[in-house]
Amino acid sequence: MDIEALKKYSALHPKPAGLTLQYGTAGFRTKAELLDHVMFRMGLLAVLRSKAVASTIGIMVTASHNPEEDNGVKLVDPLGEMLHPSWEEYATQLANAEEQELQKIITEISQKAAVNQHKDASVFIGRDTRPSSEKLSQSVIDGISVLGGQYHDYGLVTTPQLHYMVCCQNTQGQYGKATLEGYYEKLSKAFTELIKESPSSGESQRHLKIDCANGIGALKLSEMQPYFPKEVQIHLYNDGTKEKLNHLCGADFVKVHQKPPRGLDMKPNERCCSFDGDADRIVYYYKDANGHFHLIDGDKIATLISIFLKELLAKVGQTLKMAVVQTAYANGSSTRYLEETLKVPVHCVKTGVKHLHHKAQEFDVGVYFEANGHGTVLFSKAAETKIRQLAKEEKDDEKREAAKVLENMIDLINQTVGDAVSDMLVIEAILALKGLTVQQWDAIYTDLPNRLLKVQVADRRVIDTTDAERRAVTPPGLQEKIDALVKNYKLSRAFVRPSGTEDVVRIYAEADTQENADALAHEVSLAVYHLAGGKGAPPQP
Repeated sequence: MDIEALKKYSALHPKPAGLTLQYGTAGFRTKAELLDHVMFRMGLLAVLRSKAVASTIGIMVTASHNPEEDNGVKLVDPLGEMLHPSWEEYATQLANAEEQELQKIITEISQKAAVNQHKDASVFIGRDTRPSSEKLSQSVIDGISVLGGQYHDYGLVTTPQLHYMVCCQNTQGQYGKATLEGYYEKLSKAFTELIKESPSSGESQRHLKIDCANGIGALKLSEMQPYFPKEVQIHLYNDGTKEKLNHLCGADFVKVHQKPPRGLDMKPNERCCSFDGDADRIVYYYKDANGHFHLIDGDKIATLISIFLKELLAKVGQTLKMAVVQTAYANGSSTRYLEETLKVPVHCVKTGVKHLHHKAQEFDVGVYFEANGHGTVLFSKAAETKIRQLAKEEKDDEKREAAKVLENMIDLINQTVGDAVSDMLVIEAILALKGLTVQQWDAIYTDLPNRLLKVQVADRRVIDTTDAERRAVTPPGLQEKIDALVKNYKLSRAFVRPSGTEDVVRIYAEADTQENADALAHEVSLAVYHLAGGKGAPPQP
């Protein structure tokens, strides 16, 4: 380690006094002007991680669905997955270190994590379209260079594209080519193969309106358009040429406010979807003939994909185990439909993509989506090998054709992480193959009315939960109170959990009517206020 160079460069990226940040599920995120030192130091950390695992590591500069003034950074592990939890701790230490401690902390991390200083380090960098991203990714490069790492700067890419490239690189091209062209070719080829088989092939052009959140999704979809078959007509809105990133648009806005984004005119029964700012989430929606807005969220996306995959697995006749992974926020109707009608096992895990991804890895086919539209499908190595073999060698025509469809699904799905572009193509292919309209998809089940609230508390740590955050262990008496309140309403459930980022407690309630869901949520919020140290005035109905 060149100590003089480290000192010199570190002084060019000084840490603002008194600032402490925490590496969470979304990496680091805050106001862009506070992040220069963090970017430099994450460049350092990526080199250490790369040497520790003798693989290429990714660094993505983005704050996803946050406002344009914010920015953030997250590291990508060798197979395109999120950074290992033990290294989240190192990231936090390094980001918060005072300047004179930097060298000491780098040495400590190197010892604890058995970093092999003689190995070469390689880092892939990507960034979103925020005005601050280019300068901040330059700070990352400074950090990588000081510790002698090699880097490849992909410039403007979606978050899932960077995850994809890292995985391609570390599987020596087995997962695909580590270039944007490679990504476009792999996905568009699989998609084209799939829709060739669709009943309405050729006759009706399939129109889809896409709200790109004024972000990177618009740029990358325009680049990908020449690769699409001509049946697919996509129309891009909020493409970033006029308005601010994520402002009154994007998947998060549509999901939270349950209304269409600004800048997209919807005619009755038109299929529309929204990406978020870095294109790793997607939600669909439409307006019916009466002008009512219908949201199709991650739960319904997971259900559509599960129906399709289950039919194919049955045709192929293999004993492959499929399951769906959800969080406590999944609508009760979706869980009931999957378990009782579709007869697919459903597992509930703690909130946060890493928990869903981890659980989904336990099955031959693991489908996971958060209600917010972030999700994907994972196929075990054994399942993938079996499916590809059947697609090649199976004598029975029906079985072989079903295996071919599954093989194309495997190639179309980005298994490293939720990917709005890939998920959109998966959904479009399934709707075409099953001849479904957006209304028919929506009608698979009816969501139970629900309400999300939050209560400010003095200290969110007073609430501790168990059973995948569905039951509160502390403070004493709170869970008993919630149980008693839930008994007063039909088809109801409610749970509370501390926020991961601020001193608030999040409350979710659902019931047979919107009125009852609202009443239950309010009663639970009062219980939290009184039993868990609420701040300010009590919640009002």
